[in-house]
Amino acid sequence: MTIKTIIRTLSACLLFSVGITAQAESDTVFELRTYTTHEGRLPALHERFEKHTTGFFEKHGMRNVGYWVPTDPDKSGNTLIYILEHESREAAAESWEAFGNDPGWQEVYKKSREDGPIVKHIDSVYMTATAYSAIQ
Repeated sequence: MTIKTIIRTLSACLLFSVGITAQAESDTVFELRTYTTHEGRLPALHERFEKHTTGFFEKHGMRNVGYWVPTDPDKSGNTLIYILEHESREAAAESWEAFGNDPGWQEVYKKSREDGPIVKHIDSVYMTATAYSAIQ
């Protein structure tokens, strides 16, 4: 083994351990949410998110990371997938409670459902970033 190889190996180990330490010291969690809508209601959900929901999330301490629609034909017309960032699991719980109790959000929610319910089912998964993730 050459000295150059040893130095590269040690450098890689050091960078990896620094990444693990940084991850361990952070309480940040990401929340992956998948909404399945009632038939024909995905456009209403998009409108509600674009015009209102994302702003209420930010107001209550949740960071909007991204929003996606599946390309699979059986899900593309009724599914919205998104990721939020929270300071911690505790902060997430507090944010969701404040969001749900916000009179402005309650008004938007009620108005958006005048033509019927929008969301049929919600799945939520909390995640932490790995040391090799592009997002920390």
